[in-house]
Amino acid sequence: MPRSVRDSNLETRTARARLRASVKPYFRLIEPGLHLGYRKLAGGRGTWIARRYSGNGSYAVENLRTPDGELVIADDHSEPDGERVLGFAQAQQRVKAPRQAVGSYTVAQAMDDYVHFLESDGRSELSIKETRRRIQVMIRPKLGDVKVGALTPDRLRRWRNDIAESAPRLRTANGEKQNYRPLADNDEARRKRRATTNRLWTVLRAGLNHAFNEGKAESDSAWRKVKPFRNVDGARVRYLSIDEAKRLINACDPTFRPLVQGALQTGARYGELGRLVVADFNPDSGTVAVRQSKSKSRHIILTDEGRAFFTQMSRGRAGDELIFRNTGRVERTEAIERIRLQAEGKAFDGVEIKDRGEWRQSEQTRPMLEAVRAAKINPAVSFHGLRHTWASHAVMNVMPLMVVAQNLGHADTRMVERHYGHLAPSYVAEAIRKSAPKFGFESDESLATLHPRAA
Repeated sequence: MPRSVRDSNLETRTARARLRASVKPYFRLIEPGLHLGYRKLAGGRGTWIARRYSGNGSYAVENLRTPDGELVIADDHSEPDGERVLGFAQAQQRVKAPRQAVGSYTVAQAMDDYVHFLESDGRSELSIKETRRRIQVMIRPKLGDVKVGALTPDRLRRWRNDIAESAPRLRTANGEKQNYRPLADNDEARRKRRATTNRLWTVLRAGLNHAFNEGKAESDSAWRKVKPFRNVDGARVRYLSIDEAKRLINACDPTFRPLVQGALQTGARYGELGRLVVADFNPDSGTVAVRQSKSKSRHIILTDEGRAFFTQMSRGRAGDELIFRNTGRVERTEAIERIRLQAEGKAFDGVEIKDRGEWRQSEQTRPMLEAVRAAKINPAVSFHGLRHTWASHAVMNVMPLMVVAQNLGHADTRMVERHYGHLAPSYVAEAIRKSAPKFGFESDESLATLHPRAA
């Protein structure tokens, strides 16, 4: 047997016990172009990893596995068996052995396993639903049947680029041919499409990384070499001035107006507002409980104006009633049912309409567009812009960014800093305006602009 490489940090279980748990492996050079890595997981269990030079300054990293596909672990808590439990010297021999053939594990299976992991990890139901939708619509059709081991950087880049260059999907009735919005030929349209592609790429990469960490993929080098599109998340946040917000409220259809007011008072998302029931509002503490969200449940703290608005919306109503109801759709449903029963010679009295009046997906789009046009707001703003409006004015009014993040439902301030940080009073800006030299410049409006003579 060839002589083994020595390493004081890895060759004994006692030495490995002193290492900190980390996702990043501890590597040792075994021979030129070949490293053996040890990844210490939470709980003290360690796994063995091979890192091989693949040319052009890059490396391929893979978990060691048994012939049955099980993850090979280190002999940290049990004696080595030469198969699934290996010591440092045995792991060296394994990485030097010929590599196993790529298995039959597909991208679709990897995505299914990833969704199951999210469910078991306690992620929000809405977040999982959105992840599942993205997988079903954009990942499975092109990559679902591809073996994970057969993925290449070129194939993944082509998938990414094809999505970025394709037309955005439009809401389409079940059973109908998918509708698409024409892709505008301008920089902003391309930026938006690439930003959407990056979100899809995040889901795909997370699923593939989960497969690799679980020992179901030999290497993660294919997707590590593919990067998301750069500089596409810097969209200018569109928010309303206070005057524009008042004009919008006045221009809204009466059935839609409360929903707009609720968004401006809370900064909540459309889906969050549509699920609020009367019992979610606590008039004593002046808070609204968001129990289902794409991020995390939270209590939104209201201003005195917001408390008065929600008190008015909840007065005299049962706790399980929706605070915001699409009464227009309920009335249309009742009218259609009345006409149907009259045509059949039946009485309408006593017929129960099961429509609770919840605001459903995309039902806010048309009334919002009509209100924006009636209020002569230009450039236009979407319903999500009402969330931006609350956050932007809160930041400009010197609300701490962490407080803004908590009310919006973000785990930390990163998203708030990205979208609204430029609106916050800056120490640097204040220091420059206070201390930079001043030259006594005064505007003289009596000066006329000179125009060059015609040739």
